[in-house]
Amino acid sequence: MAVGVAAEVKNKLSVVDVVGETVQLKKAGSTFKGLCPFHGEKTPSFTVTPVRDSWKCFGCGEGGDIFSFVMKRDSLSFPEALKVLAAKAGVEIDERTTREDARKARLRDVMESTIAFYHAVLTGSKTGQPALDYLRGRGFTDATIATSQLGYAPGGWDTLARTLAAKRQVRAEDLVDAGLAQTRQSARGGVYDRFRERVIFPIRDASGGAVGLGGRILGNAPDDGRDQGPKYLNSPATPLFDKSRTLYLIDRAKGPIRKNGQAVIVEGYTDALMAHQAGFDNVVASLGTALTPGQVALLTRYATKIALAYDVDAAGEKAGTFGAQALESLIGQLAVADTGVELDEVRVVRLPDGKDPDEVVREAPDRWREEVRTAQPIVDYLIDRHARAHDLKTPGGKTRFVNAIVPTLRAIPNPVMRDAYLQTIHRVSGVEERSVLEVLHQRPEAIAVQGRITADAVIGAADALPIDRILAAITPVEEELLRLILLVPDQQLRASDEIGPDQLPSTPARELFRAIIVQRAPNDQGIHPPFSMSTLMAGLDDEIRGLAQAILARPSPDLSRISPERIAYAVDRCLLSLERIRLDERADWVGAELLAAESRGERDVVTRLIDLQRQTNESRRAIDRQIEQATVLVRA
Repeated sequence: MAVGVAAEVKNKLSVVDVVGETVQLKKAGSTFKGLCPFHGEKTPSFTVTPVRDSWKCFGCGEGGDIFSFVMKRDSLSFPEALKVLAAKAGVEIDERTTREDARKARLRDVMESTIAFYHAVLTGSKTGQPALDYLRGRGFTDATIATSQLGYAPGGWDTLARTLAAKRQVRAEDLVDAGLAQTRQSARGGVYDRFRERVIFPIRDASGGAVGLGGRILGNAPDDGRDQGPKYLNSPATPLFDKSRTLYLIDRAKGPIRKNGQAVIVEGYTDALMAHQAGFDNVVASLGTALTPGQVALLTRYATKIALAYDVDAAGEKAGTFGAQALESLIGQLAVADTGVELDEVRVVRLPDGKDPDEVVREAPDRWREEVRTAQPIVDYLIDRHARAHDLKTPGGKTRFVNAIVPTLRAIPNPVMRDAYLQTIHRVSGVEERSVLEVLHQRPEAIAVQGRITADAVIGAADALPIDRILAAITPVEEELLRLILLVPDQQLRASDEIGPDQLPSTPARELFRAIIVQRAPNDQGIHPPFSMSTLMAGLDDEIRGLAQAILARPSPDLSRISPERIAYAVDRCLLSLERIRLDERADWVGAELLAAESRGERDVVTRLIDLQRQTNESRRAIDRQIEQATVLVRA
């Protein structure tokens, strides 16, 4: 299911029309009134407020939006109500979603069982000892090996398949679907393991769910004439795994990336893993040399700055340059389009000749830190690189140099920056600025070569969340409260003690809040389990998972640097603001009732309602004072 459906449905359907199918509504000022369909009443206490897209019964206390109304009326779950209303609004939802979710959950279980098996082989068997020695020899600690659940796939054609079938009742077809086995073509039938005699690196998505594996031949594997396949072997494309939309260690790096404001991209598993072991935890690996639009889209959820630190060998440098040049072009494309996807800066980390990132991190961590800090802006890097690649003493060399640089210059939206680089080009090559400008203003026929990473491709990638569209389904205060309790789990139990899910105005926000409460529910001993983001995400349907991801992707202050007291005040402010919304609903209802009573000449009722109106207004003023105080404390 495409995320953002809830907001689109809300935008297309009127709460008055949806509720009016069941309740006979009459206009009452800026609201509509009717008899509550959820409890017996003779005097209308059921109110619909179009400006808030909400309904509320002041008799039984029920209320919410169009989704909660249909859920209550028809005894439906949120996904079911979403489908009903989407059909009414003409918004398409894939009917296969439920079946696909169940299938993916089953494959995730198979992946987790496989990872556990390979990890046990690595750390607890003689078969895995050479692989364990290899990893330790590469500088990985036992803690890193355990935390990352590194493993070893033993030899034998079907060791994994036979083990999981016996111990976990895993079907052969599920192993094939998960990309862990391949069907035998021989008359014997059955399957054989895809990964054999390889060190295993589990690959997880941004939510922490296992989606695939990377396998590396042991560095000291004997050369016995056998075809051992490629040095690195990734899982094939599966319902869980799409290499072009996946980054190794993104589940652990997304928080630090958001905190640093920059993502550092390396090429290989060991490069990223060594960086994390050394404390450089804003590093991810691109699972190969070619960066894709889907990977860029995934990164722009968390940062607007990217640094490329690919291996500086011939192949690595070429790939890094192409990726960076395409990214620099992308900055310009995104700058002129109102897309909601932001990318501000691309830099290139210069590493010592012949050194891989994991070597630099292991041998000279201070050098790595400094090289990342002083990484070159991509245009400077490209000027230097092409200046070295061409003979600038000859007219032909100067021409080829300028032609190589011009596509990147075209992508720079800031004219001041472009002029500065024209001066740099003149200083480096001797080519006059006016000559470069002539080339710059020619038809950019060759620029289509860079179309592999374009604004359209990134915006169209599944991981480029349409954040604003998704968050339109909930109110700003709900968004703030949910972000706080997602990022600061210590506040979850306190928030749930103060407010129930059904007291939130929007159904998608209620569903996410309820899922958090369910996960933190106490066990038989009254102990609340720790919060697990990956467990939460895995249990959500597509729409609510997309909402959670959009909330987390919205730029926000680094909460780890804010004191617990200020966080608590911020949560208090949200809770008070939600109470203010409830008081506003009551004030609207009282105002409508007062007008009706006055028109009927019911003096006693008017007197009672005026008193209730006064009490409600006093409560609103008191809440406003508390909100102002909480705001001051948050900013203090």
